[in-house]
Amino acid sequence: MITTEFTREYGVDHPIVVGGMTGLGTAPLIGAVANAGALGFLTALTQPTPEDLVKEIARTRDLTDRPFGVNLTILPTIKPVPYEEYRAAIVESGIKVVETAGSSPEPHLPDFKAAGIKVIHKATSVRHALSAQRKGVDAISIDGFECAGHPGEDDVPGLVLIPAAAKALDIPIIASGGLATGSGLVAALALGACAANMGTRFMATSEAPIHENVKNQIVANTERDTVLVFREFGNTARVVRNSISEKIVEISEQDGATFEDIAALASGARGRQKVLEDGDMEGGMWWAGQAQGLIDSVGTCQEVVDEIIADAESIMRDRLPGYLA
Repeated sequence: MITTEFTREYGVDHPIVVGGMTGLGTAPLIGAVANAGALGFLTALTQPTPEDLVKEIARTRDLTDRPFGVNLTILPTIKPVPYEEYRAAIVESGIKVVETAGSSPEPHLPDFKAAGIKVIHKATSVRHALSAQRKGVDAISIDGFECAGHPGEDDVPGLVLIPAAAKALDIPIIASGGLATGSGLVAALALGACAANMGTRFMATSEAPIHENVKNQIVANTERDTVLVFREFGNTARVVRNSISEKIVEISEQDGATFEDIAALASGARGRQKVLEDGDMEGGMWWAGQAQGLIDSVGTCQEVVDEIIADAESIMRDRLPGYLA
């Protein structure tokens, strides 16, 4: 087994993380991830209310007795989110690790710390990671340009960002973005991380609560099948290439375009309903990273974790020692 600071600190078998994914981070997937020996995160805001989150935490505990966490993504929204109530639901449910993302986690840290909860904050740059470290988070998930979702505006890929963060920070880092295989895990560890976060890889699992068409599309796609949207509006996001995302790019590049011009096409609710639930691959905008090009099968979470770890161990045991004189 591969043992790191992460596996020791968080009580899991393997240095693999499945971070928060809107619409996917629910009990069936996260329970299966936990049972496979990795650390998965329920997404708090996937649940309509804090009360629903409490129920989802309980449902996950019915599926596993292994560690899992909750993701709390803090972003500006048209309809105000009762973050304090979601935070209270996490604390009162006895969760021991939280992944924060988006805006600063600072307002939430006193309550989490008082409850003995470890906080992993997701950052897309070294400067933001350093800021979160100063505020008191326990670890950083550093998100390279290859990732699904919001990679920031600096366009620094993981090969540079991970070791830069490892050099600058005093707290553990988790490598995120473009990782889906055993070789990626080994590379992340070599670059200074103590675990690897893999989101897109676990979309293509039996337990992921999305349509089979989506899983099969991820397997069929290559590393070129993503596009960057919202760049003109200072909120760059990496999504899957389809007719909708390409239309969003086309409209956004026109002189005088505003977000309102693409809001209906970019609707998260539309993507979740038409694509993730109904399986219409051209029905809306949906999210996955460049790691699609590394995924060639759909398996159970246990099979995926076992394959990643077996490949990583083989590389570390058999291939790398041969390079030493």
